Formats: sequence, structure tokens, C-alpha cells
Amino acid sequence: MLELGAGIGDHTTFFLDRGCKVTVVEGRPENLEILRHSFASEKKWVEGTDFTVIQADLDEPETLKIEPHEIVFCYGLLYHLNNPFRLLKWAAPLCTDLMLCETCVTYDDTSRGVAVKENAVSPTQAMNGVGARPTRRHIMAALQSLFSHAYVPATQPWHEEFPTDWTLQQPQGQAARAIFIASREPLAPSPSLLDHLPDHYERL
Repeated sequence: MLELGAGIGDHTTFFLDRGCKVTVVEGRPENLEILRHSFASEKKWVEGTDFTVIQADLDEPETLKIEPHEIVFCYGLLYHLNNPFRLLKWAAPLCTDLMLCETCVTYDDTSRGVAVKENAVSPTQAMNGVGARPTRRHIMAALQSLFSHAYVPATQPWHEEFPTDWTLQQPQGQAARAIFIASREPLAPSPSLLDHLPDHYERL
């Protein structure tokens, strides 16, 4: 499993606990220091075996030399990049099975999305001070061009940043998030997966 933009490892432990071999890429050294310290104390840190950590700026991913992984996990990263589609194009060939993405998006599917200034000093924000909010439609189209199959969940989590009605105007100052699943092979038919973008969702 290749995790892009791991932060301090909030999601990383999910995969390690299940016996996955994990490669983490994170840009900020202060986040990696927390991740290393936390996982070493939990005896999950085994550098060079089941857990490898790489520090790199994912706004310029082409400088990285990484072997393909079955799963690419990209939660909470794309909207902190100035060109999220550049990252997707680079990461897709590294994924042999599934890519799992979650990101902030722009409501209006007729637009290309917007650039957003972020606090480059904050460890949770864009390293270069500029993020992006693409639309669901453009992310879905990008995944469909890079993978044989792309899906979204049929339901939304119980959180205000995951809208249930995408026909409405985006509330002022409120983020909107979306989840995507891309696959090399068709996934088994399931009522919990859709191969198109619905305007309306139920809550999970």
C-alpha cells in the first residue's frame, strides 16, 4: 500500500494493523517526526521491511522513484496541491489494483475548480501555500482516463462537509468533500458503489 500525504499517520495505522506492507510519502519533516516517534513507541516502525517512509514534495512527484503498489491511498491530499491532476497522472502507473481518494472539491460541476491560498506554515496545509478545489466531475473524468473503472460511494458519511444535495449552492465558507475509488478490474456489483456522479445522496 502506497499512502500519499500521510501527515502524522492517522490512517497509516489502519493498514499496518492489518498486516499490509506500507510505503508512506509525506512532505513535511515535522509530520514525519511525529509519525516516526508514535509508531516506534507502538513497535510498528520497521524501516526497510513492512514500513517505509519517504519525505518528498508531492507538488513535484516526478522526482520520486517508487515501485508499483497494489493500493494507492490518497486521502486529504489533492486539495493541498497546486495541480492535483499532475499527482493523479504520476500515481496511476504506480497502482496495480485500487486507488482510494478523498478530497475537498468545488460544488459547481460546470467549472474547472478554483485555486485556494493556504497557510504554508501550518502542518496541515499546502506546503507551497497554494491548494486547489477541483470539481467532482473533473476528478472522476481524470480517474476514468487513468483507470479502467471509477466509482463513488452511494452514500455519504454523517458529516456536514459531505453534501447530500449537489444541486444546491455551496454554503459560504464551508468545505465540500468527495470520495472516489478507481480500479484496474471491475469491482463486484454492489449497491454501495456507483459508476456515475449522483446529484443526491443518502447518509451512510
